[in-house]
Amino acid sequence: MKIAVYGATGMVGSEVVAEAISRGHEVTSVSRSGKEVAGTTAVAAELSDGATYRDLGKNNDVIVIAVPPSRTGGDHQEYLDAFEQITETLIPARLVVVGGAGATEVNGVRRVDTPGFPEEYKAEATTGAEVYDMFTSVSGITWTVVAPAPVIMPARRTGSYTLGTDSPAGDFVSSQDFAVAILDEIETPVHANRRMSVASEK
Repeated sequence: MKIAVYGATGMVGSEVVAEAISRGHEVTSVSRSGKEVAGTTAVAAELSDGATYRDLGKNNDVIVIAVPPSRTGGDHQEYLDAFEQITETLIPARLVVVGGAGATEVNGVRRVDTPGFPEEYKAEATTGAEVYDMFTSVSGITWTVVAPAPVIMPARRTGSYTLGTDSPAGDFVSSQDFAVAILDEIETPVHANRRMSVASEK
């Protein structure tokens, strides 16, 4: 299978790339710098580069987008504009988007709107929720938004995980097990045009 990964040098993207390569897939790594990633074809592109996105969408089976909004005060509108363009671009490739835990729901309420949600993560979570809302209102493309548990960090690859849908599947997921879940969904799609959440098994 041919898989293009945006954000291929980031925490999640790099694990997705490694997992995909280990399973024998042909991977194109996409980053702003076009940095070489062993075992892949490297491409330099911004998320807003529509021409590259369309080209990748024609020449790959799946596009994974593992690019978060700015966490250093950058303009989130540019990020939203890029996703608006993506959701309006009809491509044959399936789209797998790494979302955020803050946009998932607890008892029907988005986590970002619950009391005590950390202020420092609100902007990112609100933007992530807006991106998810874009996908729920589009047609003509096949997508899955994959949300991690509220805590995600490198730990170890166990190969085991718990799945949910709109609510968090648990409190923690290793970035390695998150990548396993993403590749499992790519290889055996179960959550077409819906959200899935992932947590490591305790």
